[in-house]
Amino acid sequence: MKSPRLTIVVPCFNEELVLKETAETLMRLIDRLVEEGKIAEDSCILLVNDGSCDDTWSLIRQLHEKDGRVKGLNLSINTGQQNALMAGLLQAGGRSDVIISIDADLQDDVNSIGEMLDAYHEGADIVYGIRRSRKKDSFFKRTTAQLFYRCMSLLGAKTIYNHADFRLMSRAAVRQLEEYPERNLFLRGIIPQLGCNAAYVYYDRLVRNGGTTKYSLQKMFNFAVEGITSFSIRPLRLIASLGFLFLFCSLVAIGYTLYAWFGGETVAGWASLMISVWFLGSLILIAIGITGEYIGKIYLEVKQRPRYHVTEYLD
Repeated sequence: MKSPRLTIVVPCFNEELVLKETAETLMRLIDRLVEEGKIAEDSCILLVNDGSCDDTWSLIRQLHEKDGRVKGLNLSINTGQQNALMAGLLQAGGRSDVIISIDADLQDDVNSIGEMLDAYHEGADIVYGIRRSRKKDSFFKRTTAQLFYRCMSLLGAKTIYNHADFRLMSRAAVRQLEEYPERNLFLRGIIPQLGCNAAYVYYDRLVRNGGTTKYSLQKMFNFAVEGITSFSIRPLRLIASLGFLFLFCSLVAIGYTLYAWFGGETVAGWASLMISVWFLGSLILIAIGITGEYIGKIYLEVKQRPRYHVTEYLD
């Protein structure tokens, strides 16, 4: 059986401090996998520059000139990690049998790639890399990550627990992914919907080689909102349910008010009135905000603007 051609897609944003070591590590891995007969000799890595502000693209050029198996894709502006990853997957999907995506910091264990390829040879079209635990994370990051996955599950969005974007996809799976045209990308939710044969590989997350994480608290929050509003309308249904609940509470309050009025009781009412006004006012604003998120997504989708612009491709 002919060995499959592999492309390892690596989204890069301001990764000049780690990129050289990352490329060398991945090329050594490819050499080893070729020797083991798991992949074809013309396998490569594809570094996707997501509009970096540092010398990331210049470094990608140097790596390409040194070794032609290092390919480069340059996006005109920073479009976000999900769009950069999508650009790499679609670029690689046309000429590779199997595509693996991994972050540039190599905190995901590259030694797990061999196990992923074994699962692919056994018939899996998608292999998810899943962290065994989050013991190395800070308390805040571990707690917020667990809260994110629980919220996603509660709100009806199907995701893989403790799986980020370290995964293997066959060419057939990438072709199915091409059929999803939305601009608001949340690949962790889209890919499980493809319905392909899936397998799982578990690994321990490593320490970052250098540089700093590109996911600030604000970006993590925006990513969570993106995931929830892209794959679930349950928040809108919760708003409607709350509306009926407070309608019932209002009817009870009206009944009590009439009872007190007919009984001749004096009710001061100031405190309860102020509490009700502030509480219901905040709920209304939250409801408007959630509804606005969905309307904003509709606004962006109907424009059908391109997700990204490629300025240069190093083949």
